[in-house]
Amino acid sequence: MTAGTPGTAGKPDGAGDGVEGGDGDGAGIAEGGASAEAAAAADAPASVPGGPAVTDAAAEVPAGSAGTGWKRPAPTLTTDTARPEGGGRAAPGDAPAPARQWPLLTVLTLAGIGLLVVGTDPFPQAFRIGAMLVGAALLVGAVMRRALPSVGMLAVRSRFTDMITYGVMGGLIVLLALMVQPKPWLTIPFLEEVLHLTVT
Repeated sequence: MTAGTPGTAGKPDGAGDGVEGGDGDGAGIAEGGASAEAAAAADAPASVPGGPAVTDAAAEVPAGSAGTGWKRPAPTLTTDTARPEGGGRAAPGDAPAPARQWPLLTVLTLAGIGLLVVGTDPFPQAFRIGAMLVGAALLVGAVMRRALPSVGMLAVRSRFTDMITYGVMGGLIVLLALMVQPKPWLTIPFLEEVLHLTVT
């Protein structure tokens, strides 16, 4: 026994648990090395024979959340957008780009012709005809959005939202083009009364 070193229950005096308390011949160091290896083995990823090994991803789960259905929080920055319903190509992928986007090009062509007629004013009532062409282009877009399964870039939101947006805007433009002064092609009495009451 070493003088001045009290013994512990179940162990002879001087027998330490680790590096300290060794008897000077390396026994304490060996015991310390064995305990370090045991600790490293406990910290190593567990694996099940025939199954995937557990990685460090399990360490990312907050404490106390195991088995509670915890999920990783959604990212704060959106990096992409989901394609709207019916937003696929209107032609096979090997077709040229204009063929894949023909619904959008149809609407833009009709609207462009209408704006060209209004801008050049080649004949009487050209402003009315041109505005009606712009409204008709939007109405055609609403019909195609409803009838075709895929319309390419003509799809902006959901099918219902696009139909309502194109239809209402196109209908209002055509209606105003028919009612515009002078010599309106369409007269709706109650709208004229509402307009007079609003102005006066």
